[in-house]
Amino acid sequence: YWETYTKMNSEKSISSLEIIKKQIAELEIDAGQKKGSVKLIAVSKTKPMDQIKPVLDEGQSHFGENKVQEGVLKWQELKEKNKTIDLHLLGPLQSNKVKKVFGIFDYIHSLDRNSLAEKISDEVQRKGFCPKIFIQVNTGLEQQKAGIEPENLYEFIKTIRKFMSLNIVGLMCIPPINDIPEKHFKFLKKLADENGLPELSMGMSSDYKAAIKNGATYIRVGTAIFGSRQ
Repeated sequence: YWETYTKMNSEKSISSLEIIKKQIAELEIDAGQKKGSVKLIAVSKTKPMDQIKPVLDEGQSHFGENKVQEGVLKWQELKEKNKTIDLHLLGPLQSNKVKKVFGIFDYIHSLDRNSLAEKISDEVQRKGFCPKIFIQVNTGLEQQKAGIEPENLYEFIKTIRKFMSLNIVGLMCIPPINDIPEKHFKFLKKLADENGLPELSMGMSSDYKAAIKNGATYIRVGTAIFGSRQ
């Protein structure tokens, strides 16, 4: 044990990002998934660019922001120069911010209501393209949390597919803090399968391993990469 511990601590060149990527590769094998099937989103919300750049320089391409305006200010210029960056909007999206999302965010993880779906669809008609979209599901039925209730999901997806021009790729959830996350991951996987959706955005720094074991294709990791928020 001590030899292993000493070796790990002597390899200072191994970053948190590299360790997590190795863990993901191992978990993919254990879960019977193809190599590269799980995408790592480095959650860069509240982080300044001088902390983000080393992670970007290591080859990380997927990054997540919670607020539209912060994402635009931090990433607009850099994304114009670096076409490999995929930017994910992870936080709630207000209808009046939809126009600002287009051209900067490649993914939206928080679609949860008809009015927002209609607003995005209108913008798609104007712009001629659509970000990849996850529907946020409130698997824990928490009153304070965003997300469509599971019992309303089927009709919501049916309406979108029939009347709107949206690129719905999968489902997203944030399990309740005081509950076992695995059961929420299993439930979200079941809902995705029932609705023919291939992608699952679930799992954060504290539970991404469990998420991958239960079918996650996108995990959202911030603290384990960048450290705790100030």
